[in-house]
Amino acid sequence: MQPSHRVAFREAFRFWVKLGFISFGGPAGQIAIMHRELVERRRWISEDRFLHALNYCMLLPGPEAQQLVTYIGWLLHRTLGGIVAGTLFVIPSIFILLALSYAYTAYGHVPAAVGVLDGFKPIVVAIVVEAVLRIGSRALKRRIHLAIAAAAFVAIYFLHVPFPLIVLSAGLLGFSTGTGEKQASSLESPAPAVIDDYAAPPPHTIPSRARALRTLLVGLGLWTLPFMVMVTWRGWDSLHAREYRFFTIAALVTFGGAYSVLAYVTQAAVQTYGWLTQAQAVDGLALAETTPGPLIMVLQFVGFIAAWSHPEGMSPVASAIVGALVTTYTTFLPSFFFIFLGAPYIEILRGNRNLTAALSGITASVVGVVLNLALVFGAAVIWPHGLGGGTNWFAAALSVVSFLLLYRFKADVLWVVLAGGMVGLMRMFLIR
Repeated sequence: MQPSHRVAFREAFRFWVKLGFISFGGPAGQIAIMHRELVERRRWISEDRFLHALNYCMLLPGPEAQQLVTYIGWLLHRTLGGIVAGTLFVIPSIFILLALSYAYTAYGHVPAAVGVLDGFKPIVVAIVVEAVLRIGSRALKRRIHLAIAAAAFVAIYFLHVPFPLIVLSAGLLGFSTGTGEKQASSLESPAPAVIDDYAAPPPHTIPSRARALRTLLVGLGLWTLPFMVMVTWRGWDSLHAREYRFFTIAALVTFGGAYSVLAYVTQAAVQTYGWLTQAQAVDGLALAETTPGPLIMVLQFVGFIAAWSHPEGMSPVASAIVGALVTTYTTFLPSFFFIFLGAPYIEILRGNRNLTAALSGITASVVGVVLNLALVFGAAVIWPHGLGGGTNWFAAALSVVSFLLLYRFKADVLWVVLAGGMVGLMRMFLIR
């Protein structure tokens, strides 16, 4: 089957801009939004191709949702498409979090902002719950898939097993049990996708040694040149140069998403370097969870606060902005590198039954992990002070209404998110 049409670059550009502003809910919510928009509504990519790309991104260190959108942009419009998709996914959150970080350090909590964020949080709960149902209905087609998902949930929710170990175990179990057969669900799509399961691979997805070498050299150059400028400007032992080195290492060695990254970074930033306090790190996570973009943007907040507190001859604002941008650049640069270097090889292995079996096991484990996030985040929003501390009935009601709008009535995520923010803002003014 050949693609029914091509996606114009202009059309894709408009969607990537929109996605950057509506990508709430952390990786689970963002993957749910992408699945809803790209697989079901727009039919730009088929179910199996989407899950194949997602499984590869789940194995990488760094933000899997941003890597997934880069992968899909690359499939649609080559390297430029991947750069545009991955960058626009992050840009709105950079400026929003910069503004929130400045307000946090300079003015404390602004009531209007608190009200809007209180309206966003229940929407995020609804998005994540919908992700469990939507992805689970397609990924759990066999008993072994259901068993893997259940085991992944128990492992991460009750036993606190590290996420990378869960993914590795699920992949090995899927490989050993042969769960890689073609699923019938992908044949039941209402219309052929632009990137479907049977079209010949585009020429730019075919790997070559020359392309891999160019990618390596460009990636190293994009890391080295800004670092040389930073060292020349601020000095090798300056805070900004240390941030450049530290967050590069964090981006390369921290698997398991934003929560595992934050655990590693918080331990070093609070205990080893003294850049910020534990309470500030928690506040940063709350800000990142209620802004669009990857949850790993919490690291930008850490870089901002560290540079604000240690300006080293600059004004606190200028130092903080440089620290935030340095942190964001070094956090996301490796993600582009991983996709452009590895995706061509993952694409040619798409028909390999052994690889498909392993990745099917990973997909099943993702359902269990997303269910864990739904429960943890839902409990934090609806019972913010614990089960004995009372129920936030406003958040509970808004979560239920939002879920019905998204799941039953297929409402556009953007309008649901905006409506939630307005409701939260109006509630704040009414109760004051």
